[in-house]
Amino acid sequence: MPLVHISMRAGKPEPYRQAIFDSVYRALRETFNVPEDDQFMVITEHDAASFRYGATYMGVQRSDELVFIQITANNTRTLEQKKALFARAAQLLVESPGLRPEDVFVSLVEVQKENWSFGHGLAQYA
Repeated sequence: MPLVHISMRAGKPEPYRQAIFDSVYRALRETFNVPEDDQFMVITEHDAASFRYGATYMGVQRSDELVFIQITANNTRTLEQKKALFARAAQLLVESPGLRPEDVFVSLVEVQKENWSFGHGLAQYA
């Protein structure tokens, strides 16, 4: 049950934002075996003064089209699955909505399964 937080500069139309949701969700389904309808995602838009990044950090040439994608997920995936997720997300986001691969920044936060409550105040995985 990944929880996805996406941060980006403000100003993109709804179809662009929906394409980001769709591409990230597809990458998760294909690489992390996320079940159908397991979609918990939010996009937060920021003005220029509230969005800062290293334009060339680690030799990657980023632009103002940069999208930060933070995924919180169970710590049950292999290194190969994580690498596959990063690659597939970048590939799909290039296809739709047309991001450059340099502008896809993904951070994976892993948690124990018992650290989730999906509702009703219950720890469903505990």
